[in-house]
Amino acid sequence: MKVAIIGSTGQLGQDLAKALQPKNEVIGLTHADIEVTNRESFPFLKDRKPDVVVDTAAFHKTDVCEDEPLKAFSVNSVGAKNVAEFSKEIGATAVFISSDYVFSGAKKQPYTEDDVPDPINAYGISKVAGELFTKLNPKHYVFRVASLFGVAGSSGKGGNFVETMIGKAKRNEAITVVGDMWMSPTYTKDAAHTMTEILERQLPFGTYHLTNRGQCTWFEFTQEIFHQTGLTPNLKSIPTSQNPTRAARPLYSVLKSAKLPKCGLEARDWQVALHDYLVEKGHIPK
Repeated sequence: MKVAIIGSTGQLGQDLAKALQPKNEVIGLTHADIEVTNRESFPFLKDRKPDVVVDTAAFHKTDVCEDEPLKAFSVNSVGAKNVAEFSKEIGATAVFISSDYVFSGAKKQPYTEDDVPDPINAYGISKVAGELFTKLNPKHYVFRVASLFGVAGSSGKGGNFVETMIGKAKRNEAITVVGDMWMSPTYTKDAAHTMTEILERQLPFGTYHLTNRGQCTWFEFTQEIFHQTGLTPNLKSIPTSQNPTRAARPLYSVLKSAKLPKCGLEARDWQVALHDYLVEKGHIPK
C-alpha cells in the first residue's frame, strides 16, 4: 500500500509515517510540497499514484480561529474538500483527521461515532465541514482524535501540554490548570498505530474515534504527569470561569469508540500511554 501523508513532519504525521513504514510505502509531504487550500499544488502527487491520501494539515489554534474564521475554513474545510476530490479522481482513499471539538459537551458522557456533531466554536465548525467534505469521496475515513501529545510536538503550537507543564515545573513556576473540563488524552503513537491497523486491515469506511482509553480533567492529567515524573510544583485547580478564552470550549469532550472493540482493536489506558511517552522523551527511566 502506498500512503501519502500531508503534514508528515507534524506531531501525528511523524508517528503515522513510522507506524506505516514497515509494510507500506510512505510519501511524506510537507507544507512546502503541497498546499491543501490550493488545488494547483496537487497534480505532481497524481504521478505518485498513492492508494491513500492522509490529510493531517490543520489550523488548530482554537482562539485564533474565532478571529480568523476564513483561514480556519480555508485549511480545515476547503483543504479537506480538495483532498477528497483529488483522491476520488485518482481512485485513492481519503483520510481526514478531525477533533473532539466537533461536539458541544452537553451530552456529559463519552461521545461515540454515532453521536451527531454540535460544535460551539469556529474551529469545531470548520472541522465538521471538513468531515462532510471528506465524505464526497465514498472511500474515506474520518479519524477523530483529542488532546494530543507526541514526541515531535505540535508545530503550530510549539510543543504540547505535557512538555509545557514539565517546563513550568522545572522553572519553579506556580501552575493553575482547569479542573472542570473533561477530555481524552491521546498519545499520537497509539493513534497512529490504530490508524495503520484500520488502513492495513481495510476496515469499513467511515468515522472512528482514536483516543486512548479513559477520561480525566486537565487538572487530573497534570497531576498524573507530575506523579509519574516525580516533580512537585505548586499546582492549583481552577474553574474554567477563571480562565476565560476567546473561543468557547466544551466542558466535556471525552471520545470513546463503539466500533473498534468490535474489530478487535482496544485502546490503551491514557496513563499507560503517558508513561511510555515520558520514557521515550527521556523524562523518566525505562
